[in-house]
Amino acid sequence: MLRRIAVVAVIAAVVAACATSPLGRRQLQLFPDGQMQQMGVNAFQELKSKQKAVGDDAVTRYVRCVADAIVEVVPRKYAVDGGWEVQVFEDDTANAFALPGGKIGVHTGLLEVAENPAQLAAVIGHEVAHVMADHGNERMSQQFAASAGLAVAQAIAGANSPEKRQALSLLGLGAQVGVLLPYSRLHESEADLIGLDLMANAGFDPGESVELWRNMAKDSSGKAPPEFLSTHPSHGTRIQDLEAHLPEATKLYRQARQQGRRPQCRAVSP
Repeated sequence: MLRRIAVVAVIAAVVAACATSPLGRRQLQLFPDGQMQQMGVNAFQELKSKQKAVGDDAVTRYVRCVADAIVEVVPRKYAVDGGWEVQVFEDDTANAFALPGGKIGVHTGLLEVAENPAQLAAVIGHEVAHVMADHGNERMSQQFAASAGLAVAQAIAGANSPEKRQALSLLGLGAQVGVLLPYSRLHESEADLIGLDLMANAGFDPGESVELWRNMAKDSSGKAPPEFLSTHPSHGTRIQDLEAHLPEATKLYRQARQQGRRPQCRAVSP
């Protein structure tokens, strides 16, 4: 077991030295791109078989209009073979997601919180950014590495005593709070900034991203856990980070508008 873990550790070190996010951050990625894409495609097919698709064609056209505008400005190096598939699901939660393999899902509940096309673009841009940055691969790799680390600790600890079980339990909590959750918050913050640039390049007012998260804060008032135990930054932190990046995003937005990128997407309520 220790020999196998040592081999994995070497592979992880090599891959981590080569993989970087769109913002230049070094990443741990243990799984092949093709495998991640196939997992995304399979997961999307399963979702479509279990969740009801929206029956209103106008709602679907609206969401696809916004998504198409975002996808159009995704850098070529992140292009998806066959293009992106967009599906709107009947679900009251204010949520959306994007999966490797070019799959985008939007819940109808999001359209109650995202009040205009630019706010919807902020969410879709954020989700597409997760795929661009291979955050799914990185999260899976982190989980795998954390599990391998616990296996090493267990092998070294020896007998299965109460003290050993307590130590391993604390080590597990330390891995979760100290590594996995902060990395998840880092992923969310990274996707916020990449998504902000995407929506600006697509011709959507980036300032609406701040209004979106204010709406989200109202919608989830009293429901959020403390930030240090959350997989997402607090709404206040997100807004602060977005506002700091707005001047640069606004320049991209003005350039996009000058180049004729002016999405004509009309908001429709489900």
